[in-house]
Amino acid sequence: MLHNLTPFLIHWAITALSLWIASYLFRGLKFDTTGALVVSALLLGLANAVVKPLLILLTLPLTLLTFGLFLLVINALMILLVSALVRGFKVSGFWTAFFASIFISLLSIAIGALVGSGDPATTIQMPSGGTWL
Repeated sequence: MLHNLTPFLIHWAITALSLWIASYLFRGLKFDTTGALVVSALLLGLANAVVKPLLILLTLPLTLLTFGLFLLVINALMILLVSALVRGFKVSGFWTAFFASIFISLLSIAIGALVGSGDPATTIQMPSGGTWL
């Protein structure tokens, strides 16, 4: 049970840390309490797991037309959605959410690469045989 819970908690902590750092760099991104930060990180993970794939599917033609750049807009919309749902989390506008989402994504990737889970099952391994196209 704890084996499955640990990667979730690590990802949640990385998201919360990224949101916290972003709140210091972007004036339009504010958390009233630590509880709002923690809940926002959890809800952002849930929105990215459930709502974001649906939005990507619905906007697939626009995403293909913009060569994937519309995904940045979807990331900003996820932050705006979470700020609308969590009391104590405020985002001043779309452009703040847009640039903050880019920063949060890059910082989460960097922290995740540094932390790593240490589990060989979660690392990407190249197949040993077969034909590559």
